[in-house]
Amino acid sequence: MMTAALVASAAACGGGSTDTPGGVDISSGSRHINLVAYATPKTGFDKVIPAFRATTVGSDIGFSQSYGASGDQSRKVARGLPTDVVNFSVAPDVTRLVKAGLVAEDWEKQAPNKSVPFGSVVALVVREGNPKNIRSWDDLLRPGIDVVTPNPGSSGSAKWNLLAPYAAKSSGGKDPEAGLAYVRELVRDHVNVLPKSGREATTAFEKGQGDVLISYENEAIMLKRKNPEVSQSERIDYVVPSETFRIDNPVAVVDTSDDIAAARDFVAYLFTPEAQRLWASAGFRPVDAAVKEETAQLFPGDISQLWTIDDLGGWKATDKKLFGSDGEITAIYKKEAGS
Repeated sequence: MMTAALVASAAACGGGSTDTPGGVDISSGSRHINLVAYATPKTGFDKVIPAFRATTVGSDIGFSQSYGASGDQSRKVARGLPTDVVNFSVAPDVTRLVKAGLVAEDWEKQAPNKSVPFGSVVALVVREGNPKNIRSWDDLLRPGIDVVTPNPGSSGSAKWNLLAPYAAKSSGGKDPEAGLAYVRELVRDHVNVLPKSGREATTAFEKGQGDVLISYENEAIMLKRKNPEVSQSERIDYVVPSETFRIDNPVAVVDTSDDIAAARDFVAYLFTPEAQRLWASAGFRPVDAAVKEETAQLFPGDISQLWTIDDLGGWKATDKKLFGSDGEITAIYKKEAGS
């Protein structure tokens, strides 16, 4: 598997393709899109980009891609990495580009569903057979349970991972101290490694670190599909807790794009039924209502309470309160994890 770092490095350094999903060259064309994204959706874009290029609108558009930790990717774009379309794990990573004058203030209104073409929920990835009998957030705090989750200082997925138990334990933010107490105990007693991105966290878990990986459901689905091809020690199962968090992964067109029309056409394609089915096949929850119903069987689990970022007051308030430089979860990581 090509690492996210290698993909990002190659994409940043050249004008051609960095990948050939399915063996198909995606760099050719008289027009070009530089896609900068967080690490996890690469499996989805490997399906969606060739399908877009098979359309009349996309037939002459080539792609370069860069994948990595969401926060790091956002900062690279803010520093001048040539970019036409971004897809980040969390909305604040797009907001950074608004503040830098690179993305329009009304970016959420430029595409359907607040510019979120797909999403997921927070899940718990365990070893095959679930030998530690992990079922709920409380189980992660049992003595001896080693948990893998990325560093929220660099990773958007880490923020979602922590918001899920925070929301569950705080009753959607009504009792923030209870939520913070859970996160504090989790980080202090059970998180022993700090991968930079969701992809690096998954790789660490695949290599045998930890009993539980907090991750996106789509990542868990793709890992489980690999079970027949990997060794016994690498096989996984996953659990979707009855209380979990909805993950929204936004896209935006960068205003400094050399081909705004091509960028907008690609973003529009992400919301079409064809692309929505491809996202579902890659393990991501579609946002189109009809496709969502059509593919519901791909996403098993009994969710009794699905918290959202709006339940916590929206990203602007929540990110500052919990993950900003003086945020309460940031302080926990500085004290308990030395990050």
